[in-house]
Amino acid sequence: MIKKNDQLIVTISELTYAGLGFVKVNEFPVFVYNALPTEKVTIQILKVLKKYAFARVINFFNYSTERNKEINYTDIQTGLAPLSHLKYESQLKFKDHQIFETLHKFNIDSPIEPIIGSPKKIRYRNKAQIPVRSLKDKLEVGFFRAHSHHLVITNDFLLQEEIIDRNILKIRDILRNFHSIPYDEKSHKGTIRNIMFRYGKFTHELMLVLVVNTKKFSNFNKIAEEIKKRCPEITSFILNFNEQNTNVILGKENETIFGSSYLEDQILGNTFKISPLSFYQVNPLQTENLYNIAANYGELEPNDVILDAYSGIGTIGITLANRVKQVIGVESVPEAVKDARHNAKINHHDNIQYDLGKAEIIIDKWLAEGIKVNKIFVDPPRKGLDSNFIKKSVKMKPKKIIYISCNPATLGRDLVLYQTLGYRIKKIQPVDMFPQTPHIESVTVLEPTIK
Repeated sequence: MIKKNDQLIVTISELTYAGLGFVKVNEFPVFVYNALPTEKVTIQILKVLKKYAFARVINFFNYSTERNKEINYTDIQTGLAPLSHLKYESQLKFKDHQIFETLHKFNIDSPIEPIIGSPKKIRYRNKAQIPVRSLKDKLEVGFFRAHSHHLVITNDFLLQEEIIDRNILKIRDILRNFHSIPYDEKSHKGTIRNIMFRYGKFTHELMLVLVVNTKKFSNFNKIAEEIKKRCPEITSFILNFNEQNTNVILGKENETIFGSSYLEDQILGNTFKISPLSFYQVNPLQTENLYNIAANYGELEPNDVILDAYSGIGTIGITLANRVKQVIGVESVPEAVKDARHNAKINHHDNIQYDLGKAEIIIDKWLAEGIKVNKIFVDPPRKGLDSNFIKKSVKMKPKKIIYISCNPATLGRDLVLYQTLGYRIKKIQPVDMFPQTPHIESVTVLEPTIK
């Protein structure tokens, strides 16, 4: 029986979807950090559960030819960059294989195009959410170790824009100087929970959001003055109040301390207002490639009426608006709808409307009113599309459905339902939005089986 701290010599047989090495020891599954197939290694067991265990490598007998040796083990240990030990070309092959295998489990055998790599492999993220905790009575920043809430200290976050990294460390030092108290999850006490940054790649605006556990903030005015003085790159500073005993990072209430309550950035020449709680793609250069692919697959025509479902702040619909007759967006988050309407206005588009509500409910209203759309674009969260939305969307009889997915598993589930309802898969194009991680984005084109 495997026990914690056991040391074993094994040869890694597979790489899991999460980027962990895999091996069976006497038929007992073991997942190994920083290990690749074909590598013979000595492992130390870190944690034993009922059906599997986790381990780390303490010695290599040989290295895989696909290994990137210029890595920081912390990036793998924390889940910050779990594929960083794999050369980038091999990461792309791994993701091609993952999406193929995942969709194959749903009996989807449609052709899948080779994944499109990211222009930037590191320093691409325009957003950071960094936990703040006390270690050895000192305020520290870092990332949680995988499968735990133990903070691993780091000064280099690898995937984030450099402007974000250097300002995280400045904020950390300012908070230390004023003896700010980090949040403690067990006692639900302390003030500083998280440091969040958002960066406008094309506007160079930098938003700081300090997530705090209380509205009674010691030395706050002095801290704000010091941030303004020592961090001139920060264009806006917002307090976010999260007093709930929860793992959710952001609360619902914000207070702007200086600068704007939002930042602006651009996608394909369009300007977007981005609030602290808004969804916005984190890899700006690759986002432009993603949206261009989606638009090209939509084969847009001047008389098209587009449904932009799960529209968020309007990024997809607004980038399409110049090429079609009308865009109708629907979103269930009130703040996002407000931002989307603002974004349509500042980009001078008068052929866009954004409705608040659940798409599957609003479609009924549109059908009753005789509103017709001939192409649908969807970009749902990881949980995928609501099955009722899929059924209702088919009733609109669109010529094309363009499905942008960030989760191959829910994509596969949803494509099966679309197929049973009379749509066929024409094309699937994976896009690497998240280098050094296992996450996979893709664009799928669906068309009616019978035209």
